[in-house]
Amino acid sequence: MAGIAATGVVGGAALVSLKLSSTLLYLAATGMSLIMNKIQPSQLTEEQRNAFRLFHQLCEEIHTTVCIGNPTMNDVKDAMEKVLALDKAYPLPLLGVMLEKFPKTVEPAVWWSLHREKRQAKGYGGRKNNRNGWDDKLEEEMREIVRVLKRKHEEDYLRLGEKALKLNKVLAISGPLLTGLAAIGSAFIGSPSHGSWAVVLGVVARAFASVVNAFEHGGQVGMVFEMYRSNVGFFRLMEESIESNLEEEEMERRENGEMFEMKVALQLGRSLSELKDLAASSSIKERPYKSLQANFSNSFKLNSIVKYATL
Repeated sequence: MAGIAATGVVGGAALVSLKLSSTLLYLAATGMSLIMNKIQPSQLTEEQRNAFRLFHQLCEEIHTTVCIGNPTMNDVKDAMEKVLALDKAYPLPLLGVMLEKFPKTVEPAVWWSLHREKRQAKGYGGRKNNRNGWDDKLEEEMREIVRVLKRKHEEDYLRLGEKALKLNKVLAISGPLLTGLAAIGSAFIGSPSHGSWAVVLGVVARAFASVVNAFEHGGQVGMVFEMYRSNVGFFRLMEESIESNLEEEEMERRENGEMFEMKVALQLGRSLSELKDLAASSSIKERPYKSLQANFSNSFKLNSIVKYATL
């Protein structure tokens, strides 16, 4: 309509009708774009998909505990903490408690209870030197896996999440802004003093706005950001789980070492041999740096001793 009005073919009441209709449609498109960018449907969908998966997993854990029999108050308290943590991490949408769609910094999604009780002693019988499936080699392997998760996976996803967030912010601002400029230009089409600029704003600005909106919502940029954020949270949970076991000095209070190693491998989508190779390759990469650092430190000490002896 803005393009037809700018051709000058129509005039009088027809021109006014085209200008008014075009302006109203542009204003409606601006309002819809603002609402869509505020809600971020793709990001909201990814949030609720993760929430459903985690709640379903928690439901299965509770069901298993009940089926085994003899649930304790500690089991009830632990389940309640997990439910509350999940509800806080993924609140119901469109009820005034939505997650911030454009945070200042990228923070990992936290859906587990930060307050963790110490594990109850399991009372394994047998030899006094029983280490509950743990040995020095397994502990070092778990420490190397934590280093890999922090140095590689977590940092990579945080960096990608920041890029996705910045891109989403730019697109979310540009779309309504361009559509609003198109509405202003459409209102001034046919004016002698603003004729050329009004046509540019009314037609070209809306064309660019269509491209921006299509790229933002068609490309699911919000969903990509939420995916990176939840992945960082997953790796953070893995790190805390491994570190909490390693920090426990009493072996009986730890999870069984062999079972815990298998669980970590399954959660990372690797076999036991691949998990060991991952830890070994990380250790090999760090050794040259440590040896170089030690050689530099020893050389510096020797040079200092030589200078002192010379004086």
